[in-house]
Amino acid sequence: MNKRKFVTIFSSFLMLLTLSGCSNAQSSQGTVLAKTPKTVVKYNRTAKIKATKIEAKNRKTEQKIKTLDKKIAKLRRQLKKYSSAHAVESVSAAKLATLTYTGKDIITVNNNDPSFSKADLSTANGAWQRYGNLDGLNRVTTANALLNKSLMPSSPREPLHVDPTGWHNKRIAGGWLYNRCHLIGFQLTGQNNNLKNLMTGTRQLNDPDMLRYEDEVAEYLKESGNNYVRYRVTPVFRGDELLARGVEMEGQSVSSNTVHFNVYIFNVENGVRLNYATGTSRIG
Repeated sequence: MNKRKFVTIFSSFLMLLTLSGCSNAQSSQGTVLAKTPKTVVKYNRTAKIKATKIEAKNRKTEQKIKTLDKKIAKLRRQLKKYSSAHAVESVSAAKLATLTYTGKDIITVNNNDPSFSKADLSTANGAWQRYGNLDGLNRVTTANALLNKSLMPSSPREPLHVDPTGWHNKRIAGGWLYNRCHLIGFQLTGQNNNLKNLMTGTRQLNDPDMLRYEDEVAEYLKESGNNYVRYRVTPVFRGDELLARGVEMEGQSVSSNTVHFNVYIFNVENGVRLNYATGTSRIG
């Protein structure tokens, strides 16, 4: 075979390959074109599903933001409520009985640090509660507990009927002057008509002031059955007075610092003058 003939044959071969490739490409393109409408429909459907999911996620996010905004607004209201008349300063526990109310409901004690020892915080014996005996004037004394979710009540509270010392209740603007105040709140232990756990306290002392700290403890306990809080509430009397001047509340979570406070709350009611010797009162 001469050179010219070889070139002619090789050129023809290349041309056939080129034509074959074009034919295959055209065939393939035809297939793609044939499938394109279905692909577009499928793509649109997928895009629509994704868009719907994104919109749903955005709605959930917006709802979470609204919920957080409500919580922030609530906390701001609480902060405002306690930032003026409820502003705090620190004193020593030894001075509590000598203090005179000057418009601040709540005062921190010992720089807000509870005075529990390492032994006080032990969980070796599990949860427990202890109430001091009434003193010689039948006044309530200190209540102690190692709180845990297991102590919290599962049934409704029955009506209170026992009368602590200084109980001279009466109606004032907005409701009753006094509450039968639990030293350790019912929601924490289920103790109710227990004279060793009740004192005569103003509505203002009981709710919102004491309840603020009780709720903090209760929320922490509800988070886990492994959470414990060492808790102590001490009524503070001056001399032989039958109505407590206030209460010292101490709380410390075990193995964490989530709950940590030591405060003194005055037993007062705005617009009412209390006779602490007897528990009687007068408006103004």
